[in-house]
Amino acid sequence: MSYFRYGSESADEIRKKIKFYLILVVFCFLCLLTRVWYLQILKGGYFIELSENNRVRLKSLPAFRGTIKDRNGETLVGIRPSFNLYITPEDANDLAATFALLKSKVDFDEDRVRQAMKEARAFKAVLIRADIPREQVAFVEENKMRLPGVGIMVEPTRNYVYREMAAHVMGYVGEINRSQLDQMESGAYQQGDLTGKEGLESIYEPVLRGEKGHKEVEVDVSGRELRVLRKRDPLSGDNLVLTLDARIQKTLETMMTGTPEKPVSGSAVLMKVQTGEILAVASKPSFDGNLFATGISQEDWKALIQDKRHPLQNRFISGQYPPGSTFKIVTALAGLEEGIITPETEVYCPGHYRLGRGTYRCWKRAGHGSVNLHDALVQSCDVFFYTIGHQLGIDTLAQYANKLGLGRPTGLGLSGEKPGLIPTQQWKKKKKNEAWLAGETISASIGQGFNLVTPLQQALMTATVANGGILLKPHLVKRIEEASGRVREIFDPEIVGRVNARPENMELIRDALRGVVNEDRGTGRVARMDNIVVSGKTGTAQVVHLRVTEDTEDDEEIPYQFRDHAWFVAFAPYEKPEVAVAVLVEHGGHGGSAAAPLAKKLMEAYFTYYPVKELTVRAGGPASANAPPANAQPVKGTREAGGVSDEAD
Repeated sequence: MSYFRYGSESADEIRKKIKFYLILVVFCFLCLLTRVWYLQILKGGYFIELSENNRVRLKSLPAFRGTIKDRNGETLVGIRPSFNLYITPEDANDLAATFALLKSKVDFDEDRVRQAMKEARAFKAVLIRADIPREQVAFVEENKMRLPGVGIMVEPTRNYVYREMAAHVMGYVGEINRSQLDQMESGAYQQGDLTGKEGLESIYEPVLRGEKGHKEVEVDVSGRELRVLRKRDPLSGDNLVLTLDARIQKTLETMMTGTPEKPVSGSAVLMKVQTGEILAVASKPSFDGNLFATGISQEDWKALIQDKRHPLQNRFISGQYPPGSTFKIVTALAGLEEGIITPETEVYCPGHYRLGRGTYRCWKRAGHGSVNLHDALVQSCDVFFYTIGHQLGIDTLAQYANKLGLGRPTGLGLSGEKPGLIPTQQWKKKKKNEAWLAGETISASIGQGFNLVTPLQQALMTATVANGGILLKPHLVKRIEEASGRVREIFDPEIVGRVNARPENMELIRDALRGVVNEDRGTGRVARMDNIVVSGKTGTAQVVHLRVTEDTEDDEEIPYQFRDHAWFVAFAPYEKPEVAVAVLVEHGGHGGSAAAPLAKKLMEAYFTYYPVKELTVRAGGPASANAPPANAQPVKGTREAGGVSDEAD
């Protein structure tokens, strides 16, 4: 028996090693073949797609958001081109060097961009900075080779033409957040898309937003576009045509701004009494919607939310204020309808009203003497309304206030609308677990106490009185049009309720409101107009109870935050009402001196653009709201001398 040895190893050991290495080599080849099979067969389509994406990119094309126009076709909100700076994560090689070069010319939040790049897909462009100026655009284009993955896209950006004008109506757009994105239908929106956040921009988002397009482009290794392969153009959104008249709105904005030394805070509404169309509306102070269009800065946002005058608050639907003496319209109508008073009923006003051990003063300390309903409304006698309010009771007052549109949302549709508050016995029992007190009815009868209303509700109440008792749903949009101009939808007037008061009682109220402005003793005579007969009511809403002394007779001696709110509501022309107006000046003092002049300017603007034919009115006494009586005489338009009322209202 022979055997071969090589060194210290036998031939058998060598053969075993050869066999082991042979198996190892075969195994490795099998692994390689398996991997090749996996990559080429199982994942072949995936990697072909990646390879294609490295050469061909699908880029989204933003839709052109629909415009918002006034009733005459003037553009209030449109679009303008914006140069937006983007970076594609997959194409950005040396990110630190790229950002360092960019920061030498462009100010942006690097931490935010880096975080967005981590969350984005490889070929999803991430916004660095929106709406960069042209000199920065030139810098980026000149340094393309040194800024791999960085590019500029010209995209449509929302443009609020008149900046702060009617900003609370228009609203604004902003980047969609994660919670909104999760609620949207798949593919409708992507992270970074803009959506309506407030106002009409939010309500009509599905109408305005349009439909995005896309294009397939061939790119080089740095992500730069070489050529467009295929393209589908975006579809423009539909347009909104509003009930607003930009000409009147501009007048309103100017008169409600005030001066830098004495800015105005408050709200005003002008609406058509027969249709509910809002012609002009303002909430002051306001804000510039363009701040949000390209992403509001932290500094601007902080300035808005920390402003003590609260510019983001939509006062005409969410500001809740005591109505003051404007509420006497409700008390008067309730007294007539319930038979508590007649036009001839007289109440003696000694300057105060006593109930139990309580004394409730009239604004005129010396009293008004004996007054009937007409005189009580014209001179705004508190004692007259204390008397009939006490007899009516709070629940009856609330019933008529609700019929006239107070104490409930108007249905305008803007988010954040508050219902106001018209108290009842049941409300107080539920809210405070206390019984209603008779003295609280006394305060409520002249619009104080728990009563709260919004400026829009006040305009709606006035319009309802003017048109004979028809409660309309106020609206801001006349129609929706396609980009081509074809009308898609028209919004007609909508009746939401009727007062069902006797016509003669409604006419008695209207005639007394005419006297408020046109009689010498009227508290609203400063709103008197040439050729147009205005009917209105002043109101002074107490903010806090102040003990009146010689030092507080002058409003200037009272701290601003404690001064009364000033109200004025009106409609015109008296003979055939067309428009109703409500003006609130926060801490303005007396309605006759602070709010009535603004309402007059607003109505003058309306009748400048919508002149009426010669109207007729009876020389004294009530007239029909719809047609003049047989013995009517032409209105001469003379204005009697008389300055600003110094009465409480």
